[in-house]
Amino acid sequence: MNFELKSLDAAGCAAAKCDALLVLVPEDFKPGADALSGWIAQARKAGDFEPKPGKTLALYRPQGVAATRVVLAGSGDGAARQVRQAVLAGMGTLRQARRLVLACAGPWAESALRAALCAVADATYAYTATKSRPEPRKLAQVVVAVADVAAARAAFDQAVALVAGVEFAKEWGNRPGNHATPALIAGAAKSLARHGGIQCEVLGPREVAKLGMGAFMAVAQGSQEPLRFIVLRYNGGARGTAPTVLVGKGISFDTGGISIKPAAEMDEMKFDMCGAASVLGVFRALAELRPAVNVVGLIASCENMPDGHAIKPGDVVTSMSGQTIEILNTDAEGRLILCDALTYAERFKPAAVIDIATLTGACVVALGGVRSGLFANDDALAAALQAAGEEALDPCWRLPLDDDYADGLKTHFADVANVAGRAAGAVTAAKFLQRFAGQQPWAHLDIAGTAWKSGAAKGATGRPVGLLLHYLLQAQPAAKAAPARKRRSAAAG
Repeated sequence: MNFELKSLDAAGCAAAKCDALLVLVPEDFKPGADALSGWIAQARKAGDFEPKPGKTLALYRPQGVAATRVVLAGSGDGAARQVRQAVLAGMGTLRQARRLVLACAGPWAESALRAALCAVADATYAYTATKSRPEPRKLAQVVVAVADVAAARAAFDQAVALVAGVEFAKEWGNRPGNHATPALIAGAAKSLARHGGIQCEVLGPREVAKLGMGAFMAVAQGSQEPLRFIVLRYNGGARGTAPTVLVGKGISFDTGGISIKPAAEMDEMKFDMCGAASVLGVFRALAELRPAVNVVGLIASCENMPDGHAIKPGDVVTSMSGQTIEILNTDAEGRLILCDALTYAERFKPAAVIDIATLTGACVVALGGVRSGLFANDDALAAALQAAGEEALDPCWRLPLDDDYADGLKTHFADVANVAGRAAGAVTAAKFLQRFAGQQPWAHLDIAGTAWKSGAAKGATGRPVGLLLHYLLQAQPAAKAAPARKRRSAAAG
């Protein structure tokens, strides 16, 4: 799907030849003298349309407009969240369109423009990787009408890069476990280097053993699929500037191991690598946007399986940090692979470390599918991430890290247990990870409730790529995007 930014006023939009014209109409819309504005005014006067968020009016081949289909979508006060709601509602009636002109009957706010493009992509996304007769998205071109191309360019470029990143994350999050093994995930990471500006290194079992990643290896030992530890680097900032390190949980399929999960909905455990997918998505967006930041991505990827070599409840393993861990529940495996990755992150002397993981069902109970859970040992980092999430419409919510929560992780047989009791499960999981984060500024995003949807809308969401990209762009005020290239969205690019 190609995006194009074009200077078009209301008359130009009416004259544009396209399959569909989607016009966002705010509540304070003031009609002009052009035919399209007059048509909107008449529809409002007749009571056929009101510009409240989610309200639409569709017309086929209207007089005075070149588009085959025209949809008016109410955008309320024009804020990003209401614009997203308007676009999703409008695109619901335009699924057959191949060429779309997207316009706003009023000024575009930067955040609203980004939200609109992301909503168009979200509404038309189609998974095709493992279908014998795939039905890809029909929409091929989106022309975004603005008054001033130069003024809108930065927001447009960010949106197009974000779409590319989110769709890359969705693509790999949605693939079944046999089509997204650790080796294939590593291949996806290597493919990102083709876009330029990105370096990728992949470590296998031998290299991981030399590093002493005993917790990571313990989780992987029950599977016939060999583990992979992936290191991605994007160096767009000044030489010597400390990078931000993103650490993604890459459990390509999670049976729970010996502490096996119930059969119902276990297929959804293919989504247990969505933390890793979000790191891949961020790097895909960085390759498109080329901001002046330094970023390292670390992905620990393996399966959690229950064969004769699998770890057992009560086993004690030694992590890369030297700390010993009693494994009381083999289904609490994500924190085991992440703890070694957090120790590895120290070698980069990072400005901040952020791990992203579908870690606990307790976080789903606490926050549902609206906000990701946020834990941090640094108030400034937590505030920056929370602000980025609000701006990106990819919100999170900070939860506590009081030292008392770590009491349940005490054990007689190792330095720490990998689980505590049922109470505050998301917090105790974060307290476990905090032990391995050291003194570096660290945050943990528990995306168990936000990384995918169940039911009729089952599929990966691509979250929190938006939150992370906005954080990276805002974390360093001197960051500037490279000159714009030809922009496109590529789900599997």
